[in-house]
Amino acid sequence: MMAILGMNEEELFASGHRACAGCGEALALRHILKAAGKNTIVAQATGCMEVVSSPYPQTSWEIPWVHCAFENAAAVASGVRAALNMKGDKETNVIAMGGDGASFDIGFGSLSGAIERGHKFLYVCTDNEAYMNTGIQRSGATFPYANTTTSPAGKVIPGKQQPKKPLPFIVAAHGVEYVATANVANLIDLKNKVEKALAVDGPSFLHVLVPCMPGWKIGTSSTIGIAQKAIDTWAAPVYEIEKGILKLSQKPEAKPIEEYLMMQGRFKHVTPDIAEKIQEYVDKRKKFLLENDGKEIFDVLY
Repeated sequence: MMAILGMNEEELFASGHRACAGCGEALALRHILKAAGKNTIVAQATGCMEVVSSPYPQTSWEIPWVHCAFENAAAVASGVRAALNMKGDKETNVIAMGGDGASFDIGFGSLSGAIERGHKFLYVCTDNEAYMNTGIQRSGATFPYANTTTSPAGKVIPGKQQPKKPLPFIVAAHGVEYVATANVANLIDLKNKVEKALAVDGPSFLHVLVPCMPGWKIGTSSTIGIAQKAIDTWAAPVYEIEKGILKLSQKPEAKPIEEYLMMQGRFKHVTPDIAEKIQEYVDKRKKFLLENDGKEIFDVLY
């Protein structure tokens, strides 16, 4: 079946890891590595995937893999690339991976520095919208009004108050040639974007939405359905920014945001007035994307 879909049948992220049943992040890693192929080195920040995939003396990684601190996956990847360059190796793929905590927050300085220096590597942010590995604390990627352990929903404050940080646009504003968002509900799109990103002669960035069972309070069989609903409601739009030009990958007819919220326990406290505020938040960002689809939004940088 994989071959029919044009996917590599070789498994480079092996089964037997300790991820939750239905984990969106494990699914993303499996297919990212299928797209990248065997000739790849991964530098991965501390997080759920590091914990579940590498309990000594076992590993799920069938390629060279480096465990990094929360804050320095991009720096380690740039060092690996520099070492490969010294050896004359221009062919090996270098991928840095971090969750939203390691990418949006703790490791952002390292990421910004590495892409500003122009190293050839792909940075993948697997975004489950909170620090799931350390107790479901809010991050800069947490969706507005979500309930987390550090943004608990109560009678006065109904969850996280701040908007989601627009990290893909922040990265694109550095002059990065290829930036894209993806989603585990469309693995062919994810594969194609990984391949495009790795073909860039310089840094590239991929942001992947990955539903989390305990953090989002969802069932183990609901991963793909919720991920698709995130696209359908424009809660997590998919797009590319190539040399400053924004291009939407999908433009679905928007479904009400309540359809997305009601599928997740982290939003069970949301009242109709809060849902209306979330709808306004989503609509405002959708309007920006549609109005700028096909336009150069960072043309001054190229």
